[in-house]
Amino acid sequence: MSNAPAQPLRVLLFGYGLAGQVFHAPLLAASGDYTIDVIVTSAPARSAAARADHPGARVVADADAAFAAAGDCDLAVVCTPNDTHVELARRALDAGLHVVVDKPLALTVQEAESLIEAADTADRTLTVFQNRRWDGDFLTVRDVLASGELGDVFGFESAFEWWKPEVTAGRKDRTSVADGGGILYDLAPHLIDQALILFGPVRAVHAEVDARRPHAVNDDDVLVSLEHESGVRSRLWMSSVAAQGRPRFLLRGTRGAYVKFGLDPQESQLQAGKRLDDADFGAEPRDSWGRIGTGADLREVPTRRGSYESYYPQLAAALRTGSRPPVDPRDSIAVMRIVEAAHGGSRQADTYFIPWSHSG
Repeated sequence: MSNAPAQPLRVLLFGYGLAGQVFHAPLLAASGDYTIDVIVTSAPARSAAARADHPGARVVADADAAFAAAGDCDLAVVCTPNDTHVELARRALDAGLHVVVDKPLALTVQEAESLIEAADTADRTLTVFQNRRWDGDFLTVRDVLASGELGDVFGFESAFEWWKPEVTAGRKDRTSVADGGGILYDLAPHLIDQALILFGPVRAVHAEVDARRPHAVNDDDVLVSLEHESGVRSRLWMSSVAAQGRPRFLLRGTRGAYVKFGLDPQESQLQAGKRLDDADFGAEPRDSWGRIGTGADLREVPTRRGSYESYYPQLAAALRTGSRPPVDPRDSIAVMRIVEAAHGGSRQADTYFIPWSHSG
């Protein structure tokens, strides 16, 4: 058996906005398993940034130029606007590439199923970038559940909220729901995915999907409630108009509760330019730790260090050995069923109870 090191996997990176520049490129570079060979972006400022950050990469302006170079790559990473994910991923699979798609995998269940079928037919790996599975506070929630300290957990609350009461000129605020805009498409793939990991499939969904801000063209204030087959009820909040925020996580059980405020620090650290090998990357300050107990009888629970850097090494191992990728794309089908139910069951200020049977 050869002891020669494995050759780096060559990456074609679609998009160099927030997702491409702040998340994927640094994580790929830090793993040591990849080289970024081609970057696709048409914006002049982003093209200049891509060339400065990755002088060894070829920067091209469109997908056709990128796919002309696909024969020199192994993996396509799609981190472009939501409504382009399926087309680019399908073309990459047709070109013989393995594919990572930033969440959401697709805008509909049908599109997601079709893309997974295309990957199976091409005998290529398709996976989804669900980085919030490696949030330190989510990892801590999993530890708290596994400890059994709360007894039988019957309630779970999760919130991703901020105060941005004015619609901006940014793409997220001006993209219609039909084209993948809105906070439900933006954040539900994270929050629903986490709830399903913790408590399993659901049997019913209740949704309140609203556009609160003047001149809003998509939803900006959402509640999705899930009744899991396990009996647990999850309530998931996403909002741009939260002047006072809820806890990030709340677990309620028969012997106590766990409550945690504040967002995982990894995104803000990456945006600030912190390196993944910095000693405090992914670490949360003590004043942000959660607390567990009953009434005034509480104790601190140190938040585990977050580990976004785990994703790409796990994927490299999967691609080299033929094993399962770190995120099964079929998980996205279960998430998209709930997103479709939420969009289909909410009209203006009305809410609907939506029966939903898990078939996976």
